[in-house]
Amino acid sequence: MHDDAPPDPFAGDPEDPAASLGDPGGDTAPLSLTEREDVLADLADLEVFRALLEPLGVRGLTVECGDCGKTHYIDWELLHGNLRHLLDRGLPRVHEPALSPDPVDYVSWEYARGYVDGVIDSEEGRDTP
Repeated sequence: MHDDAPPDPFAGDPEDPAASLGDPGGDTAPLSLTEREDVLADLADLEVFRALLEPLGVRGLTVECGDCGKTHYIDWELLHGNLRHLLDRGLPRVHEPALSPDPVDYVSWEYARGYVDGVIDSEEGRDTP
């Protein structure tokens, strides 16, 4: 299993409490071309965000979860793995909130995008006399 997902503690257990839910990936359709392009763009953005923000002490991004309604604090590696999983499998990974994250160490996707735009704008400003 190269999935990087944690092992299922109930795998093969006839008393698995989630068995009645069926296979979560059994009836998922592959991502559309547009969805794939969006995920690839997110992966590219994530690389730039990390390259610029990690040296400043930012550990990852915050994501507002539509499923549970909470803010999740997700480290760079996990974000990358989640997007790769979505790209490869067509469905998001099951997630759990981080244990006692320090919100100061994380920024929103929008903040990261704005930061990158600011860096690009300041670099372009240096090229003009």
